[in-house]
Formats: sequence, C-alpha cells, structure tokens
Amino acid sequence: MPLALLLALAVGCGGTSEAPTPAAPTPAAPTAPAATPTPVRIGWQTTWATQGQLVAVLMHTDILAQNGFVGDFKGFPYGGPLNEGALAGEVDVLFTADQPALSLAAKAPSWGIVGRLMYNRVGTFVPLDSAVQAPKDLRGKRLAVPFGAAAQREALGAIEGAGLDPKADVKVVNLGLEEILGVVRAGATAGKWGEIDAAAAWDPTFAELEVGGQARAIASSTVTSVVVMNDTFVTAHAGADQRFMTAMAMAYEVYRQDPSRADGWFQAETKRTFEPGVLSTAATVEPNLAPGAALRVHLTDADLAGLTAAGAFMEKAGLLKAPLDVSAVVRPSAKAPPPAGDPTAVAIRP
Repeated sequence: MPLALLLALAVGCGGTSEAPTPAAPTPAAPTAPAATPTPVRIGWQTTWATQGQLVAVLMHTDILAQNGFVGDFKGFPYGGPLNEGALAGEVDVLFTADQPALSLAAKAPSWGIVGRLMYNRVGTFVPLDSAVQAPKDLRGKRLAVPFGAAAQREALGAIEGAGLDPKADVKVVNLGLEEILGVVRAGATAGKWGEIDAAAAWDPTFAELEVGGQARAIASSTVTSVVVMNDTFVTAHAGADQRFMTAMAMAYEVYRQDPSRADGWFQAETKRTFEPGVLSTAATVEPNLAPGAALRVHLTDADLAGLTAAGAFMEKAGLLKAPLDVSAVVRPSAKAPPPAGDPTAVAIRP
C-alpha cells in the first residue's frame, strides 16, 4: 500500500561519539532518472543486520524504480566472499564494512566508496563460564574470526590494545560466520567451544548470542559501513552514485516508519528467525532509525578519520600488501548529502 514519504536529507548527527558535523555543501541538483531503468546488480550480506532490513525495503518497494534502477540482488555470507564476487565482476554496487571496502579498493582501484551505509556493532565473545574476562586474557588462546571482515580488524585491535601481539600471543583462525554460530550453538565444555576459546562476529549474530545467553562479550565496538560502487558503472550511467544514495535514504525512511515490517522482510528473505530483541539491539547504534532524526547517508569528517585509521591498522597488521591512500578511495559523492528523493508515495509490494 502507498506510504507517504517526505524525506529530510539535511545534515544530521552520526551519533554521540562523533565530532560535530560541519556545514555540508549545497547538494547538487537531482539527476533525473534515465528514461530506461538502469539494471544494477546489488551485492549484499545475508547474515548482516541492519543492512539486511535496508535491502529488504529496496526489494519490497518501488524505491529503486523511482530513482531509475532495476535491482538484481545477489546475496553473500559476509564481506570476504562479497569482495570475491566484486572482483569477479558479479556486482555493480555492494554493501560492506570499512575493512572489506578498503581491501577491495586496494586490489581493484576502480571500486570506491560512494556513501555511508550504517553503523554496526562487532564484538569479541567467550563462553559464559570462560575464565577469559578481557582481551588481555586471550594470551595463548585460540580465537576464531571470519578473515576479511571488519570483525577481524576489531578483534585484533582489541588484542593489541590489551598489550598483546595478535600474531605471536594469540592463535587466530579463519572461521566463517555460520561456522562460528554452529560451534557456539553446539555448546561449551570447560569454558571452550570445541577447540575455540573465543570468537568475533557482527550483528545480528553478536546480538543473537548475547540476548540468547550463549556468549559473553569481552570487547565491542562500532564500525562505519559503506556503499561501494564500481567507477565503470558510474561512468556508464551518469549520476548513478547520487541516485543510488538517494534511494538508500528513502529506504531508511520506510524502515524507521515500520521497523517490525522491515525486520519481517529481512527474516523472510534470509529464512532466519530471530528472538525478540535481537534485531532491535543491533539497530540501536544507527542514528538514522531514531524517530524524527535527520537522515544522513554521507560520511562526516569523523567517519573519514575512522576509515583512515582502519587503513593504517590493516597496513600494520599485514592485511594490506602495500600502503593505501584512503582519501582516494572515497568518492566525492560520499562526502555530501545526495539530492532529495521524490516526495511522492512509495509503493509497498506484498
């Protein structure tokens, strides 16, 4: 059914931890959608909230059509495989966290950040009866993380911040998110999940294990996640980056007007059911979902500083083969609000 939308795309706060947002430049005039809709292959992560709800909104409304696109949604389990899909030419735009975005750009400079996706939580956790109380207690322990995901960087950062050497003091093993979830759900014995002492993951899995009393967090942080687009696609379809970010802002408006509906769409698309409170816990760190908040899908100076710090950490940890100029990865469209969306009704599909 129709849902009236009047978007407020003025500059807003990105959360209490950010520096005050400087006055944004006047947005460019909207780029009219092409007469013939542009097919766009959208890479998304099927295990990831709050991104999943935004994708579901795009799937269940005519928002993409209003902005001149026809969406082809391609799901991936997490950031590593999604990057592989991008490098293989399977997608035109993708939703990912800061570390996978920088890793992709380091391998293929034609990929650049065109806007802010969301803030999301990542955390390192242990069995409830584990003797590990903080990252410093992971010395000599076995930590499972999905390699290539931002959770890897944050977990290693927490270990390093505790005075340990992530390469020498902790055994870090590569385990996919679904594998981690399976190991934890199998139960712990003597403070361990099989041979695993601790693991790292992102929401909603992180929130799911916390809310369900299956794991105890020893470290958590918030990651800036982004929208990444191929320059070749933008060149072939002028204004595609701005039009797509306009669509993202519109998706946020639909999402926050009825979070339960967006949650239901996400669960239906991924064939997963979450306990009450899991998805809302995951969404608490995203300011765009606060009622009446000014929507923001561009990056602030604080976000840009965080991306630069992420690049520096990746280089130090050996996750990048060569230094990366992070500023060159961020495209101009990522630094200013996109054109305002069409204020006409958005059609909701069954």
